[in-house]
Amino acid sequence: MLKRLLRHPRVLAVIAWMIGLYLYFVFRTTRWRMEGQEHFSPHIIGVPLIITFWHERLALMPMAWAMASMLPDKVTRPRAVYVLVSRHRDGQFVGAIIRRFNVDVVLGSSSAGGPGALRGMARLLKDGCFVAITPDGPRGPARQSAPGVAQLAALADAVVLPCAAQTTRHWRIGTWDRMIVPWPFGRGVIICEPAIRVPRAGWEASLPVINAALDAAAARADAACQ
Repeated sequence: MLKRLLRHPRVLAVIAWMIGLYLYFVFRTTRWRMEGQEHFSPHIIGVPLIITFWHERLALMPMAWAMASMLPDKVTRPRAVYVLVSRHRDGQFVGAIIRRFNVDVVLGSSSAGGPGALRGMARLLKDGCFVAITPDGPRGPARQSAPGVAQLAALADAVVLPCAAQTTRHWRIGTWDRMIVPWPFGRGVIICEPAIRVPRAGWEASLPVINAALDAAAARADAACQ
């Protein structure tokens, strides 16, 4: 009975609203700082930019729009921010949460979704939007990039911006990725590593480079909040 109730669309909508409200409260009561803002520079000169972060940081990363708002010139800010989420019910649930932060969603995954999904995201990038992807989502393995992020970067002639966030007050839940859930009234940091260019030919070689950069961003964020 309880499981059936929790699957009901209206119940899920209420839960998503409550989680979104909580995360908004956390972000408003957390003192944030950013390191690596200069790595947005490819976007400033018109190069499409894909924001990436590990799935474990998903609850921290509606700050993607806040990162965009920190760009120095309104002219260079993105028209919108889109996050790639799963076509399944869990992805739609995540989408309902992040829309509270003026972030829209693209249905697909970093490992599936087909050429149509890739072309759709490539059009968004070329129109001046940011696309955010968790390369190991939606179901892992944790911290292993699926091909989609490199394929998209090659298709759209975009750069990949590896990012991570952390707060001094948080806990990890028992999901496959040990997702980080922030508490309010802490200090938070957003880390951006240098942008990675992905060639059209041989894009597969970029995957371990993206993995290493995402691990480095996560390690820096964790160290800054110890």
